[in-house]
Amino acid sequence: MEFTLKTISKAAIPEAISKAELYRSLNEPEEAESICRDILIVEPEHQLALRLLGLAITDQFCGDASDRHREAEELFQRLVERYERLYYTGLLHERRAKAQMRVGRPPHSLAPLFAEAMRCFAEAEMIHPPDNDDAILRWNRCARLLQSDPGFHEEKESDAFDVIDSSPI
Repeated sequence: MEFTLKTISKAAIPEAISKAELYRSLNEPEEAESICRDILIVEPEHQLALRLLGLAITDQFCGDASDRHREAEELFQRLVERYERLYYTGLLHERRAKAQMRVGRPPHSLAPLFAEAMRCFAEAEMIHPPDNDDAILRWNRCARLLQSDPGFHEEKESDAFDVIDSSPI
């Protein structure tokens, strides 16, 4: 069946944003995604709708090839503020790594995603708005996660062993 989507009015955008935020908090990211897409039809560069849509997509990550990480990244790259582009791109990498971690991917394959997330958070920290330490909080969470998972420690130790073994005697 084919349907023609109906268009919301510009005046309805603030209430639609509130509903999208509510659906995300209720763990219904598909509903939030649909609302954000309706907003973006009316205002294609609406910054909050772009951010919420990217987050709603990352809320749906399950750790496999169906994750739409490229789509979320493209949305975050449309954010005007450099801090927001960096912070939300970092969040994308962190959420992608965590989703893959939940499905049992080996830590060594996740380390680059966490490293990229932490790089984005560190860059965002350098230009963060006053009274906003979100990038520090996310960086610390990644660091704690990496420190607490024995798989990351084993990989680090085996890398060190390989370096020692490869040196001439």
